[in-house]
Amino acid sequence: MSFAARVPEPGPYGLARPEPVSPEPPAAPMRPLLTQSWLDLAFLHWAVDPEAVAPLLPRGTVPDTFDGTTTYVGLVAFRMHRVGVLGLPGVPYLGSFPETNVRLYSVDGRGRRAVVFRSLDASRLIPVLVGRAAVRLPYVWARMGVERAGDTLTYTSTRRWPGPRGARSRIVLRAGDVIGEPTPLEHFLTARWALHTSLLGRTAYLPNVHPRWPLHRAELLECDEDLVVAGGLPAPVGEPVSVLYSPGVPVRFGPQRRGR
Repeated sequence: MSFAARVPEPGPYGLARPEPVSPEPPAAPMRPLLTQSWLDLAFLHWAVDPEAVAPLLPRGTVPDTFDGTTTYVGLVAFRMHRVGVLGLPGVPYLGSFPETNVRLYSVDGRGRRAVVFRSLDASRLIPVLVGRAAVRLPYVWARMGVERAGDTLTYTSTRRWPGPRGARSRIVLRAGDVIGEPTPLEHFLTARWALHTSLLGRTAYLPNVHPRWPLHRAELLECDEDLVVAGGLPAPVGEPVSVLYSPGVPVRFGPQRRGR
């Protein structure tokens, strides 16, 4: 049986079975509300106790666990490129900027898997204000940079507003070989086709579609950050359990759906 076709086990907290994890995008067509590209991504993940995560998730969702007992917190740094609205061409300046997010993994009462953002640091103030007002995502204005020297990438971020002011991250990694067949855990951490968020007093499910992730092995050379703790989570212990790099994908976001 292929990984994508694997039948999931019953979910925790009395929920129905989660949908299968599939590295392939959903087949259903989707009218795009937003288009963008995510480029030069660094995926860092640590295991975390689901009980520490559960109070931080939107109503009607619970921690999504890989093996029934473990969930993860992700620190993902990348370049957002040319955000566009309603199929219009992407904006070259305001729509292109570095971003670093802290994210968790969720599943709702209908078994739909997604991510939940605890913070999204971005270097353009206008997209930060729009993201906070329009979809209630926890965007934060930060001083940021992404630099590349050969196969080595350096991602830096220092918060400006609304804070905690000075919260920071510095990630340095060396991108390695293409991964021919990612592991089930690597699919679990990256193959996410939606986000859950609280919007107008309800839990919303916002789907996205993009090509299958091109993933590379990566060597973490440096990680100095306090964004995970600023997001209300315990400080990561030890080295990340997973470090990946991707050159990126074009992305489409569709209209929201109720999460419950």
